[in-house]
Amino acid sequence: MTPVQTNVAAVAEFLAAERLTAVVDIGANPTDGFPPYYSMMKQRLCTVVGFEPQPAEFAMLMKSKGDLETYLPYAVGDGSPGMLNICQAPGMSSLLTPDPKALDCFPFYSHFGTVHRQVPIETRTLDSISEIKALDYLKIDVQGSELSIFRNGRSLLSNAVAVQTEVSFVQLYEKQPGFGEIDSALRALGFIPHMFANIEKRMILPIQNVNDRLAHINQILEGDMVYVRNFTQAEKMSIEQLKHLALVAHYCYGSFDLAGNCIFHLMQRGVLPPDAVSRYLTLIPVRAAEPQPAA
Repeated sequence: MTPVQTNVAAVAEFLAAERLTAVVDIGANPTDGFPPYYSMMKQRLCTVVGFEPQPAEFAMLMKSKGDLETYLPYAVGDGSPGMLNICQAPGMSSLLTPDPKALDCFPFYSHFGTVHRQVPIETRTLDSISEIKALDYLKIDVQGSELSIFRNGRSLLSNAVAVQTEVSFVQLYEKQPGFGEIDSALRALGFIPHMFANIEKRMILPIQNVNDRLAHINQILEGDMVYVRNFTQAEKMSIEQLKHLALVAHYCYGSFDLAGNCIFHLMQRGVLPPDAVSRYLTLIPVRAAEPQPAA
């Protein structure tokens, strides 16, 4: 989601963070479409350190990158050697092994999850990667290795304000952590759920629509879920954390209420002027029902 704005940089100028928002993207596959931080990246409001171990996808990223983007061919995990399973669908390639029994339940998934080759690979823990100087916002899509990365990235994640992660409701890989485990791990790190950026549903075989491989009825498979630093305990956030959370909320997700909440706390600390929330409301896109600051 990229909010449409008449003055894109106005909110960033208003908040005046000490540095650009530091984005880390693990699994920065360019074939997945525009990332949620695309607006920030194009307006030079963030730096990006991205990871993509698949050679073809990594080459695409390197070809199109800007000066504020750094891409590395590392596989991020628990620091131990692994085996990258290269699947028919690049988006299903994983350090985990696809589960044929689960794949057989959904149209086309047995084909998508076919492993064509296996590549031995070294993994690095998030906390050990020296190229990451700061982490405000983590986007992660690694087909099942998320929990391992969170557990081995506690130091960097202790300062982060937002995480967009894929969560699975049906495990398509062997030994894949489910939604509950991911949720518990992120809550333990001080995050709470904010929104679903995307939810994937599919039909359950033998019922299918042969003309539409994305057809679905009710079954949810996975989704991209956004977690944010617990704003109900805003006193635990630093001034810079509040600023970067407001920036991510505003530019990446159009979560103007969350951004406004951060601005309110910055106002209470005397960092922003007393009319900061009202001024912020003049900078967001016009809505049918215009929000108003609380009395």
